[in-house]
Amino acid sequence: MFYYLIDGSKYANWMMLSGMAFTLIVSFAAILIGKGKLPTDQGRAFAVNGQKSKGKPRGAGIIFIPAFAIGALLFVPFKLEYAIYLVLVTVAMLTGYFDDASEKPWGELKKGILDFVITIALAVTYLYFNDNTIFIPFTKQQITIPIIIYGILIVILAWASINVTNCADGVDGLCGCLSCVTLASVYMIAEKYASDTDFGKMSLLLIAAIVGYLWFNVSPSILLMGDAGSRAIGLFIAIAMIKSQNPILYIPIAIILILDGGLGLIKLTIMRVFKTKKFMANLRTPIHDHMRKNKGWSDTQVVLRFVFIQIVVSALIIMTI
Repeated sequence: MFYYLIDGSKYANWMMLSGMAFTLIVSFAAILIGKGKLPTDQGRAFAVNGQKSKGKPRGAGIIFIPAFAIGALLFVPFKLEYAIYLVLVTVAMLTGYFDDASEKPWGELKKGILDFVITIALAVTYLYFNDNTIFIPFTKQQITIPIIIYGILIVILAWASINVTNCADGVDGLCGCLSCVTLASVYMIAEKYASDTDFGKMSLLLIAAIVGYLWFNVSPSILLMGDAGSRAIGLFIAIAMIKSQNPILYIPIAIILILDGGLGLIKLTIMRVFKTKKFMANLRTPIHDHMRKNKGWSDTQVVLRFVFIQIVVSALIIMTI
């Protein structure tokens, strides 16, 4: 809305800084006011230090994701496509929040069906408003993928992003900080490659909303984002990567999220399919639990080392392209 009140091209940087400041302040203030009304964490029996989270407010995504959505509506040019994406992110947030607030955690089947519906809607929306071409990494060459195949790939990418981001949320500050690094990387890639650069600005607004939350989540935290935050962030990262027209680069610029959260999903799948308990038997997952339990890393060491690695990888990718 504000974009149309001011000359967007002349004051683009000012507008974006204003939008980030607005979103950060709204996110911080809303959490400060509303954190006492959130459901409390029950602790995780099999997670390292899982009992430390018991009794803390969780589901903060129900607060900072709407702050992001409001900032996007006010400071990014309105397009129906963007509005649909914001609705889908909000739906992902709500499914996560209802799980956070439930006395009995939702089953994998229920969450899987909801993820499938959300990601199908994302694929249909994207392919309706955009073509089915992507860039080859590290080149400016484009390839066109058959529309049905690309739709399936979008569903896979979005599902993976939702779930690895969710699984990486187990150490104070880790998921939020890694997500901010990835979102900043997506923004820079979109500025260079994407034909629709306006959408990339939303990544900066989500970073601002997450920073407002991280004030309360640094170790030792007093607040947890819960599935309401991690699932919505994971979905938006996928959308931003697809809109950047470089979805393949999701692998390096989210590599720590993928390894931390994704290896556990792979391990569980292999164990269930092949009825074995020996696959990666010496590797505790998520990887942040392995580093804390088996390597003796503190929470702070896990966060800083993981984030430093992701910054280096992302920087190398961005400098290369």
